[in-house]
Amino acid sequence: MHTHSTASDGTLSPTAVLDRAALLELDVIALTDHDTFAGLDEAQIAASRVGVSLVEGVELSCMWSGNGDPVRLHLLGYLMDRDDPALAEGLRRVRDDRVPRLQRMTERLAADGIEITWDQVAAVAGSSSVGRPHLADALIATGAVADREEAFDRYLHQGTPYYVPHAAFEVLDAIRLVIGTGGVTVFAHPLARSRGRTVPDEAIEQMTDAGLAGLEVDHRDHSAEDRAHLRGLAARLDLLTTGSSDYHGTGKKDNELGENLTAPDQWERLQATATPPGARRPRV
Repeated sequence: MHTHSTASDGTLSPTAVLDRAALLELDVIALTDHDTFAGLDEAQIAASRVGVSLVEGVELSCMWSGNGDPVRLHLLGYLMDRDDPALAEGLRRVRDDRVPRLQRMTERLAADGIEITWDQVAAVAGSSSVGRPHLADALIATGAVADREEAFDRYLHQGTPYYVPHAAFEVLDAIRLVIGTGGVTVFAHPLARSRGRTVPDEAIEQMTDAGLAGLEVDHRDHSAEDRAHLRGLAARLDLLTTGSSDYHGTGKKDNELGENLTAPDQWERLQATATPPGARRPRV
């Protein structure tokens, strides 16, 4: 329920992701590239060919500002109307900020003596939704680091002087936006502390009030204690739960497609939460 392709920062094409899913005998996968639907048409063709059900999705770059100190987070949207103009405009705004953000990060690295140029980053990116993994790949190509993990640990995480934030949806607005298109939202890796600060339960309660449908519980970046806490929180707030690999091909070490699965009853609940086009209420 959470995969990435070369349409954002994965290393496999949408077709190759579906081929991998079929090889592993998965029934259902979601393609959720960062802030873009660019890979979905290709993925749908591949899904029909290999006999895997494809969930059309997206991973939205968001922030929560409820306590006055914004925290970055990711929201998974599923089964939405990707032709919705308001959603399309929001995604375009976020994507358009990715290039200048990466350019500024590249400049900061170069100013500190690291031999990297924007041309090198652009040469390895070639996607519709560029991000820090592409800068990491450029650093690998120049010999500055051995792999993406080292690039993030040394240069690209939020605590370094090279990090630059980019435009993001306010998460409560993003939830309402996806719901307005008939879609369903799930909070991606809510307790992935290795990625930076996480939001308190209070934020998840606010997100639930706005229409959040679920929590991504079974994720490589969650400890057993984290998973237990999230399951308890989901039960208290009546949220569905999902599992995922957050698959990026070879872009993340050891993450295998399908290493964490979503229970069939939770998938059925997610489908039931989506609003068919004919039943959607007009925007107000």
